[in-house]
Amino acid sequence: MGMKIFVTGGAGYIGSICVEQMLDRGHEVTVFDNLSEGHRAAVDSRAIFYEADLADADAVMRAMREAAPEAVMHFAANALVGESMTNPSKYFRNNTANGINLLDAMTTLGVKKIVFSSTCATFGIPEKMPIDESPPQRPINPYGESKLMFERILRWYGEIHGLCFTALRYFNAAGASEKFGEDHRIETHLIPNILKVALGQRESVDIYGTDYPTPDGTCIRDYIHILDLADAHIRALDRTESDFFNIGTGGGTSVREVIDCCRRITGRDIPAVERPRRAGDPPRLIAGSDKIRTVLGWEPRFQGVEAIVTSAWNWHREHPHGYGD
Repeated sequence: MGMKIFVTGGAGYIGSICVEQMLDRGHEVTVFDNLSEGHRAAVDSRAIFYEADLADADAVMRAMREAAPEAVMHFAANALVGESMTNPSKYFRNNTANGINLLDAMTTLGVKKIVFSSTCATFGIPEKMPIDESPPQRPINPYGESKLMFERILRWYGEIHGLCFTALRYFNAAGASEKFGEDHRIETHLIPNILKVALGQRESVDIYGTDYPTPDGTCIRDYIHILDLADAHIRALDRTESDFFNIGTGGGTSVREVIDCCRRITGRDIPAVERPRRAGDPPRLIAGSDKIRTVLGWEPRFQGVEAIVTSAWNWHREHPHGYGD
């Protein structure tokens, strides 16, 4: 039996594919997005769409009243770490304060369930790998802090208003579905930037740091297929108790390994330029997922980056200029 789901940020990369997957599984979906980061063409045609901003409390209330959802999935956020270090106001307003308008509409209308797209950046520099749910959360940038603040707000709304929340923390979402893919106006993610080189849209890809204490000297990251991530969000809709879950594949891939994989799959020469380390980049980031596997029965279907890169390459070849808006 499908549910009525209200999705903020459903025109963005992760949100759009989660919307598609929910619709495929029989849910009814309403998308609420201001299109500042997302794209109208990324909204599945089967979904109801409201172009509006979470900063507008009246618009949030109107849309949610009309949608009459049983649950909310909250993706709407700014997510550029570097920008958060130069414009913290934007991040605390959009990622934290505006989310309160969403929670207030939920409590007013009696919507009791929310799945929140959080981040392992709430932990800051990790003391151990992989990162499970136990370490203290000490974010090192306003982006991670803004997400952690909203996690804490969720806990209080749960305690005071009976809100049931699930916060999912992850790092490197990547890949595509057949219909929807990754098209950021400011692209900072490694795989799409490598594929831009393969498409002839960039001359080279940058490698930031080659002297890390890793096997090939480059940073190692935990890449999770967007379809596996969508599955985790959808499974969380069935939760009846509030909780926090970290999501990862349990493995990691270095920057050089990702570039080599893209070369193999695209069959293109992809020049790489070695540059100095960026401040604040840990050598290795891997999210542990034992808890979500045990509690929600979630298992990643795609291990390694080959399937991720293949799906991303297929989408980018079909959409060389993204959504074109």
